[in-house]
Amino acid sequence: MKPADLRQLLDDVRDGRVSPDEAASRLRHAPFEDLGFAKVDTHRALRCGFAEVIYCAGKTPERIAAIARTILERDHDLLATRVDKAAWRALRRVARDAELHEDARCVTVRRRPAPPPPGRILVLSAGTSDIPVAEEARVTAESLGNAVDTLYDVGVAGIHRLFGHADLLRKANVLVVVAGMEGALASVVGGLVDRPVIAVPTSVGYGASFGGVAALLAMLNSCAAGVTVVNIDNGFGAGYAAALVNRAAAPPPAPRRRASEPRA
Repeated sequence: MKPADLRQLLDDVRDGRVSPDEAASRLRHAPFEDLGFAKVDTHRALRCGFAEVIYCAGKTPERIAAIARTILERDHDLLATRVDKAAWRALRRVARDAELHEDARCVTVRRRPAPPPPGRILVLSAGTSDIPVAEEARVTAESLGNAVDTLYDVGVAGIHRLFGHADLLRKANVLVVVAGMEGALASVVGGLVDRPVIAVPTSVGYGASFGGVAALLAMLNSCAAGVTVVNIDNGFGAGYAAALVNRAAAPPPAPRRRASEPRA
């Protein structure tokens, strides 16, 4: 259940369109559904604005399918991350309208898309090898209802490629910068904009990159103010955080007018 659904249900009870018993029946699954092996948080969207997301790594196809079915039965959109071929087949059997985002290793089901907030999110990657993590961030932010622009392969080895897109940097509410190797791009972008920068270190690099630890430490030690850092290869976490920042920057919705109230 989403916040708008709960408000509508309460309005319907108040106005006599839905009985209290029927409303109680609709809320009977609060706050989670116990599947035995998993307790699916059916009120995540009500508290946090989006339904529980399925991290597929380490789960059997059967369990992924059962969790996805529970989420979709509550009329939520679906986002699944770290999807391999077996997980994709399982999700496809549950929802024929599921969409595979191959580079991002994500699957989405969009049944009730909401209008995006007015601001935009920009996702940048230093190199093309960083694109899978950047795409995970993009798909996540878009799944949460945001408008997202991308700017890939603009790392410091050819910094002029970044400067050629200054318009995109300026119009973004929040920027996600994905980089491996030495992770320098996040500091460069942080020094160019007056908006939050979410840095994502990736495991791309040779031996002394230590699987992304070098980029992680470089980003954590950035001298550019306004740069915050998520875990190595965590495009999902960056996209989710960017979506929350962008939503917080939007003006609050106008209060709902009761049906009995005259217009001003």
